[in-house]
Amino acid sequence: MNWLVTGGAGFIGANFVHHLRRTSPGDRVVVLDALTYAGSLENLADALRDPHVRFVRGDIADRAAVSALFAEETFDVVANFAAESHVDRSIEDPGLFLRTNVLGTQVLLDAARRAGTPRFHQVSTDEVYGDLPLDRPDLLFTEETPLHASSPYSASKASADLLVLAYHRTYGLPATVTRCSNNYGPYHFPEKMIPLMITRALADQPLPVYGKGENVRDWLFVADHCAAVEAVARRGRPGEVYNVGGRNERTNLDVVRTVLRELGKPESLISYVKDRPGHDLRYGIDPAKIGRELGWEPKTRFEDGLRDTVRWYLEHRGWWEHILSGEYRSYYERMYGDRG
Repeated sequence: MNWLVTGGAGFIGANFVHHLRRTSPGDRVVVLDALTYAGSLENLADALRDPHVRFVRGDIADRAAVSALFAEETFDVVANFAAESHVDRSIEDPGLFLRTNVLGTQVLLDAARRAGTPRFHQVSTDEVYGDLPLDRPDLLFTEETPLHASSPYSASKASADLLVLAYHRTYGLPATVTRCSNNYGPYHFPEKMIPLMITRALADQPLPVYGKGENVRDWLFVADHCAAVEAVARRGRPGEVYNVGGRNERTNLDVVRTVLRELGKPESLISYVKDRPGHDLRYGIDPAKIGRELGWEPKTRFEDGLRDTVRWYLEHRGWWEHILSGEYRSYYERMYGDRG
């Protein structure tokens, strides 16, 4: 199969490229990524030595560039991981999120429709459902839960999901959507919660926790998410949404304390800060549908996945230190600037 993986130099996208190389080494993978602040070719260093993997620097919202790529390549699957995804950044600059997450998705949909691409897969988030009350652990997001976005980020992702499903219904584009819970694992950009806590704890710096740290998230190890995306992209029913959850709900404070225990650091590093606007209380996702239809189940216990994640950050200091220093931005020009 020939895959187009957009956003493939970012956290989840890069993990998905590595996943495909393990599960389907004969497949061809074209990575399209704009290499904005959260994308780095260092995430794909091993993959780019594989002749089956091609990297193209480009913006999914650039209609001419996307059209040119579809003229050069024939894809069996478009897996759209490309997105602006940080809630705090969306509060500061909503327009950027609308451009990439909504208009960029439309550009890809148009290209896939014109090319007759057999499958378009949209990678989304459980944040499109809004939040759940802390005192009702029995309530979970299902695929039938109404969309109720809380931030410009989640609103842009909900809009993109609706576009994808509308293209399926209106034009017959074979499309699927997955909505995942909070991912964690290797290559996670250091501004995100778990890597932020790891890197700051290693430097004995204060660990900022919003409010009282009572907000609850369902944590999904990125390798489990990648397996779910491949299953849905290959075998999911067109026009359907599949929730992907880790069955690992934890309060933010519990997560931070677990990181500190893994690193042997004191809880005195925790610093409670003013809560952010519209902060969702709890996410809880029911992945029964994908299990029932496709046989997928999360395999990684949170404690095991977090231990592996902490170990990865300890063994890859150069990767995240480059990011914190800004040096990673020069990697593309230094290594691939003359390759087009």
